[in-house]
Amino acid sequence: MSATVKSPFNPNYAVAPGTILAEWLEERGMSQSELSDRMGRPKKTINEIIKGKAAVTPETACQLEAVTGVEASFWTNAERLFRERAARLAEEERLLSWLSWSRQFPVARLARLGWMEPATDRSGQVRALLRWLGVASPEAWEAVYVQAQTAYRKSPTFAADPIHLGAWLRQGELQAAGIECSPFTEVAFCSGLSEIRHLTAEPFDRVRGGLVDRCRGAGVALVFVPELPKTHVSGATRWLAQSKALIQLSLRYKTDDQLWFTFFHEAAHLLLHGKKEVIVETGDSDDPQEREANQWAEDFLIPPADWKAFVESRRWKASDIQAFAGRLGIAPGIVVGRLQHGNHIPFSSGNHLKRPVHFGPVLGSNSNA
Repeated sequence: MSATVKSPFNPNYAVAPGTILAEWLEERGMSQSELSDRMGRPKKTINEIIKGKAAVTPETACQLEAVTGVEASFWTNAERLFRERAARLAEEERLLSWLSWSRQFPVARLARLGWMEPATDRSGQVRALLRWLGVASPEAWEAVYVQAQTAYRKSPTFAADPIHLGAWLRQGELQAAGIECSPFTEVAFCSGLSEIRHLTAEPFDRVRGGLVDRCRGAGVALVFVPELPKTHVSGATRWLAQSKALIQLSLRYKTDDQLWFTFFHEAAHLLLHGKKEVIVETGDSDDPQEREANQWAEDFLIPPADWKAFVESRRWKASDIQAFAGRLGIAPGIVVGRLQHGNHIPFSSGNHLKRPVHFGPVLGSNSNA
């Protein structure tokens, strides 16, 4: 016969020591007035203890021991357990009242990605979400979130869901917390960008670690966070501290030309724009800062004079593109993407020169290795 595993007793009620005391009085036919006289305590205090409104202090517990013969430790433990259980019940009620708020988040996906702890019940879901977000309440989440949202929701065509986007940004923040960086300096970052430019010629999987290391050495935490539903985001930039910046990439389009252009676009924001804003990339280039970052990235990857000569040559066969990219030391896919977005070739042309990029085995983890 198999042994039965007993679940821990977890009642949905809290028993106040005053309830136990009331039963003791009833069994002995003693009034609250007589008890107050025997203890030397005001009648109001005894009544509030019995109703659970006043706590049984160590002093009161000793007096109860003298009158009832029940050890003081029993009364103090009963008080402690009552307060703990009452607080837990209040918390459960509060968590359940926030359930509809929590359901705005893609909690199942967050748990599946390993970002958030899975929950087995409704209140546990809210508790796990709050813990992952690092806040104590929906109001606290709004207070933290609203401080940033006006900066990255400036565009009238901004289509990202604010809850999903906030969750994506939160995961980037958590991953960046695990990356130790040297203090940011513009000189070190620019030097690192020159080296990274030549890394673009290699397969992404081969240079990913070196890319992260070069950024870290210049004070920039580079993280890769898969896109969540309703975010429509390719990258984001923000300053986590005065000397530590964050570049967050989603690999949304899954080709090397998009990856590298987005990375250098985000790098431009760090070099050209302030430290107070959270800048999120959704493909809208109407904002002056976006246009400026686009131009900087284009010119850094392909010097203007070289690009002008190449475009005017109108020699854009695959072999020409590969030769041009080889001379510049960059990936051919970057040249193809530039030609496509400049309306020099159709978007259906030259795509075989682009390399696919993906998260690989680290998908959903908090690692950037």
